[in-house]
Amino acid sequence: MRIKLFCIALILFLGQQTTCIAQLRLPSFFSDHMVLQRETPLSVWGWGNAGSTVKLIGTWFTDTVSTAVNGNGQWKLKLPKGPAGGPHELQILSNDQSIILNDILLGDVFLCSGQSNMEWGGNQNLQEILDELPYANNPNIRLLQMTRYTDQHPQSQVPDSWAVLSAETLKPFSAIGYFIAKKINQNEGIPIGVINSSWGGTPAEVWTPAHLIDHDPFLKERAEMQLENPYRPHQAGVTWNSMIYPLVGYNLSAVFWYQGESNVGTWDGYDKLMRTMVSSWRAAWNTDFPFYFVQIAPFQYNNEQPLAALLREQQAKTASELSSTNMAVITDLVDNINDIHPTKKQAVANRLADFALVDLYGHEIRDYRSPLYQSHEINGHTIEISFMHLDGNLKAEGEITDLFIAGTDREFRPAQGKIKGQKLIVWADDVPQPQAVRFGFTETAMPNLFNERDLPVSPFRTDHWPLSDD
Repeated sequence: MRIKLFCIALILFLGQQTTCIAQLRLPSFFSDHMVLQRETPLSVWGWGNAGSTVKLIGTWFTDTVSTAVNGNGQWKLKLPKGPAGGPHELQILSNDQSIILNDILLGDVFLCSGQSNMEWGGNQNLQEILDELPYANNPNIRLLQMTRYTDQHPQSQVPDSWAVLSAETLKPFSAIGYFIAKKINQNEGIPIGVINSSWGGTPAEVWTPAHLIDHDPFLKERAEMQLENPYRPHQAGVTWNSMIYPLVGYNLSAVFWYQGESNVGTWDGYDKLMRTMVSSWRAAWNTDFPFYFVQIAPFQYNNEQPLAALLREQQAKTASELSSTNMAVITDLVDNINDIHPTKKQAVANRLADFALVDLYGHEIRDYRSPLYQSHEINGHTIEISFMHLDGNLKAEGEITDLFIAGTDREFRPAQGKIKGQKLIVWADDVPQPQAVRFGFTETAMPNLFNERDLPVSPFRTDHWPLSDD
C-alpha cells in the first residue's frame, strides 16, 4: 500500500514539474536550424508564466533582451538585427526554465504559397527534383514545410519546424521554392530560408481572411461558387487561419505565389480577390513586402469561353497596378496542354528569382520581366500595340502566331503581325477597319513573341467586349 501511494505521489509530482517546465514555449517554427531575416529587428514571441520575465540571449547580439509575460501568458519582443551568417545560438530563459535553439542562420526568408504547381516536388515524381536529390547538401539552404490543415479560427501554433536541406527534406518540398533558394544562394552567397505553405487545388479565397470575403458581396458571391471537394478545402479563410496566420510576424523578404487554376470559373473577381489577399497579408505583417506570382499556364480546360485567358488578363491587371508585384509569364514552358502541372519548374523559379535579384539585391538584369500590354493605336488598316516592361526590342522566330483582329462586326479573324522595335503592328487584309486585337487569348495558346531575353509577351486583348459578342 505504501509503495502504491508513493508511486501515485511521484506521478503527481512529476506531472506538476512537467506542467511547470512546459510553461515556457515558442511556436514550433522557432526551432533549431531556422533562418532569421538578416539586417532587421527580429520579432520573437511565445508563452510563459503570467507575470514572469523572459530573457533572450543570442550569439549575434551582446545585450540580453527581456520582456514581461502578460496576464494571458503571452510575450513578444524584438531582437537586435544582425548580418548574414551563422551558425548562432539563441537562449530563452524564464525563472528556472530554459530553451536553447542551435544552428540558427541569419539570411533571407521567403514564403511560398498557392496550389499544386507551387506544392509539387519529388513526392509527385517531378524529375527535376529527383535529379537534384543526390546533390541536396547545401547547409545554407533551410526548409520549413507547413502541414496541410485547416481551421475556422486563426491559430497560434503549428506542428512544423525548420530542417537543413538534404535529399530527405527536399523530396516532399516545393520544387519552385527550392530552385528559388538555390539560385539566390548561388548569386548572393547568403543563407536562404524557404517556407512552403501550399495546398493543391485550393482557390485563393481559402488563403484570404474570411471576414474580408464575407463582408464583400462581390467576393462572397464568387467564393460561394467554390464547391466542397474531398481533396482540398473550399471555405474562405480556412488555410489563412492555420497555414499563414501562425507565421504572422516572422520576418520575411518576399512572398512567391503560384495559384489561379481553381479560380478560372470565377475569373471576373480574381484581380479584386488578389488585391484583397495581398493587402491583408501585408497588413498582418505591417510591411509591404514584394509579392511575386506566376501567371497560370496554358491548359485544355475545355470551357466554351476562354475563361483561363480572362483569368490571365486579371493577373496581368494585378501585376501592372498593385505595388511591389511582378508576374512570371510561362506560356513557353508547357510540355503538355492536357497536364495542368507543367514539369519545367526550375525555369519558372528562375524567373521568379530574377525579380528578387533585381528588386532586393540590386542586380541589373535587362528585360527581366515579360512585356505586358500597355496601349494601342489604330492607324488606318493596322493597329499598333505598345508594351510596358520592355527595355530592348521585341523578337519572334518566324511568323508571329496566335494573333487575331476584329473590325466593326466584332468577328475575330487570323491576323498578321510585324515587329517595329518595341511595338507590334497587326493587320489582316480582310479587315479594312480594324477595331481590336487579341494575342494568345485562348486557354491553350503558346505564342512565339518574346523580348530580347526570351521572356514571352503576356497574352492580351485590346477590347473589353462582353463574352456574348465573341
